[in-house]
Amino acid sequence: MDAQQQSRRGFLRASAAFAGAGLLQACGNTQKQTVPTTSSPKAPVQSKNNLNTMRIFACSGFGESSSRSELATQRLAVAGFAVSNQQACVRRYQRFAGSDAERAADLQDVAAGRVPVPKVLMGLRGGYGAMRILPLVNWSALGAQMREQGTLLFGYSDVTAVQLALLAQGQMCSFAGPMLYSEFGKPQMSEFTTRSFIDNSCNPAMVVRVAAMQNYQIRAEGVLWGGNLSVLSALVGSPYMPQVNGGILFIEDVGEQPYRIERMLQTLYLSGILARQQAIVLGNFRMGSIRDVYDSSYTFNSVVQTMARLTKVPVLTGFPFGHVADKVTFPLGARASLHSTSDGGYQIDFSGYPVLNASALALNTLLPQPPAVEGLLNGVMGAPASENSSSETEDVM
Repeated sequence: MDAQQQSRRGFLRASAAFAGAGLLQACGNTQKQTVPTTSSPKAPVQSKNNLNTMRIFACSGFGESSSRSELATQRLAVAGFAVSNQQACVRRYQRFAGSDAERAADLQDVAAGRVPVPKVLMGLRGGYGAMRILPLVNWSALGAQMREQGTLLFGYSDVTAVQLALLAQGQMCSFAGPMLYSEFGKPQMSEFTTRSFIDNSCNPAMVVRVAAMQNYQIRAEGVLWGGNLSVLSALVGSPYMPQVNGGILFIEDVGEQPYRIERMLQTLYLSGILARQQAIVLGNFRMGSIRDVYDSSYTFNSVVQTMARLTKVPVLTGFPFGHVADKVTFPLGARASLHSTSDGGYQIDFSGYPVLNASALALNTLLPQPPAVEGLLNGVMGAPASENSSSETEDVM
């Protein structure tokens, strides 16, 4: 690190202390969120305090804007994270964030004990490419390392492939949540998404309530798992698809026509996966602009009704996650209790997942700051003013 970088880092930390003054730490009490309508190798020697260590992994697409990646890493540094493997942000090979070997090494180096096991593994972004590295990572060893250190892995979209492999072969949960380039690198981060990341990643007993009209009176307990539907359907029949019996399957996707969504759900149904679940929870399925010319009346609701009738499994909608600006952070592969609520919605209680230690971090600095401080930080960080900040254009499968 040269003198200029050291100066910048010192200024950022001083700015963070100023921005966080007088703010209460957001993690502690149980938080409810309401939305509208192979053996493990010996681990390397850890630092005395790895509570704030974060390693970036880029398993899929590359980040087009280096200034956006820099903004994200500096925001996270201000929040107290010691961010490593930043070279993953600038790698590029064809459409990917580096070669298959480079992208796999982001995770395999942790699994093999070549680098210290971090407290957080933060995905760069989605796109495509995670499937290509699945055979190159020892998921059993990675899961064992993560369990020992209580590591949290964050991602969604194409990162679903990593999360499914980690659950299937490593028996380790992860988090559906914001990623470095996709969310933390935005000129203006979503306050909803940021608050959920802070609250839920620190909370050992999170609750998510969905105030949406449902046709079910349901109570179910099991492992909540899943992710992006396109990735789930692509992994059917592979050793990287978890075999979850009596689970709660979460699904989301983006830019797909209703019949294509049904075709992928039919793949899960014909493989027997849906029949083994207690419930299916659907997140946001923001549709593309193209509509099927054969029958434009065949809508997403038609798909939901068809699959509920076919599977005889309750299909719940409205869960606040997907390729949208506002999304909750929640664990995949952890225990969950789902029950309907008196207002016609449903509630999911999560347990049995690793959490961040709020006292080791300054997470409230990630929240929108007073204008003077926000302008100061953005000026130092070099926020890309012309960058398209809409999450609706990112990580499309």
